[in-house]
Amino acid sequence: MDLQLVAEGFEFPEGPIAMADGSVILTEIKGQRLTRVSPDGKKETLVETGGGPNGAAIGPDGAIWITNNGGSFEWLDQGGLCIPGPTPPSHVGGMIQRYDLKSGMLETVYEACDGRRLIGPNDLMFDRQGGFWFTDHGCSTPEGRKFGALYYAKADGGHISRQRDHLIAPNGVGLSPDEKTVYVADTQLARLWAFDVTGPGVLAPSQGLAPGRVVKNLDGFNYLDSLAVEAGGKVCVATIINGGITAFDPSGETEHYPFPDLLCTNICFGGADMMDAWVTASSTGKLYKVRWPRPGLKLNFNA
Repeated sequence: MDLQLVAEGFEFPEGPIAMADGSVILTEIKGQRLTRVSPDGKKETLVETGGGPNGAAIGPDGAIWITNNGGSFEWLDQGGLCIPGPTPPSHVGGMIQRYDLKSGMLETVYEACDGRRLIGPNDLMFDRQGGFWFTDHGCSTPEGRKFGALYYAKADGGHISRQRDHLIAPNGVGLSPDEKTVYVADTQLARLWAFDVTGPGVLAPSQGLAPGRVVKNLDGFNYLDSLAVEAGGKVCVATIINGGITAFDPSGETEHYPFPDLLCTNICFGGADMMDAWVTASSTGKLYKVRWPRPGLKLNFNA
């Protein structure tokens, strides 16, 4: 692949959105901000979010919705690489934020579900009905992990539901082209899960002991991060340790596309033919652009 370095100097970039005007808006988790990157690499801070802005997506209202982990990482410097570390004692939980591109207003929409505080919201995906699936990654503690969950919420601020609980480290989330399947990448397990959707925001009951269907576990020691889905149904998951993007076929077959960063964290698709891909290389603070071999799935909303 012919990699083009679009911009660098980010503080752990994530959550890229390919905008209609050709720019890319992304989060900077360590930098605690939302940043617009023009095609020539110029950077503009849109808003200081606080906490740890992780995933981002355009909603049906044209606003940017942000999964903010609330500052769930300490930041380590390992040989010049920015590495997320343990959860600091100051962390109390995360939130779902909404940023209005026109007014510049940032608001918190959700902080809890059924009286339980969100721990570390991570990634989100809007369906055709205008609601969104999002993952809560959980966080580390000195005694072990607080498990995460998969949620569904509405953009009117009036509904949030926990659809799968006690997931180890749910990270990337996406929908199949027919929206009958929700995919979730588990970081710690290096596993891609598939969950059957029975209606807007509702999953089919789990079968047996497993919370969902296993698409594939990666071999060896790897982590999985955020994801985007191709128009043909392959699920492209950013891969840590074996840095790059791993494309999972729903059948379980995989193919790997390497990028020059151990911590590739996300991918998004755009362009006229949806074959332009942008990848966040987070430990080196870079954003790359590449022509993907297949078109990505066009998202339900853009601005």
